[in-house]
Amino acid sequence: MYIVVGLGNPGTKYANNRHNIGFIVVDYLSRMHNFKVNKIKHKALTGECHFGLEKVIFVKPQTYMNLSGESVLDIVEFYKISLDRLIVIYDDIDLDTGVIRLRYKGGSGTHNGMKSIVYLLESEDFPRVRIGIGKPPDYMDLADYVTGNFAKDEIPVMEDAVIKAAASVEEIIKSGINTAMNKYN
Repeated sequence: MYIVVGLGNPGTKYANNRHNIGFIVVDYLSRMHNFKVNKIKHKALTGECHFGLEKVIFVKPQTYMNLSGESVLDIVEFYKISLDRLIVIYDDIDLDTGVIRLRYKGGSGTHNGMKSIVYLLESEDFPRVRIGIGKPPDYMDLADYVTGNFAKDEIPVMEDAVIKAAASVEEIIKSGINTAMNKYN
């Protein structure tokens, strides 16, 4: 079994924000594989499907970004999964817009959602799919930037990034993180 967590903030106000790209990837996967992410469990919206013989639980924490670790810890402890079977998808300002980077482990960087997850799991040893959203302009506050919507010219780039990120998640589940990193990094 795998648990795939897309990070974001709940509510329609944040639906298309840069910070919600993890939610957007989970929603894309749910449409592509015809399942719903609508059960409320573990402080999150959850849904499940099978990729081949592998059961996959998809998670969209509803705790707001900075407390994402509460939801992730709850679901990891409930299912007693090994952290190498947890995949977290999130936005990254240190990558250019639309760039995808897979890692089998690593730090949280400046991302508060990841800081919460790493802190509560007491580990950095889980796969992640980072999706570049670029840096804010010098005049703009970081919080305003990440909770802002994509610019019109960024939308096609991010649509491609969502497709690529979704495919990379499928590849991690099918072939493992190292194969996926070789293919998508």
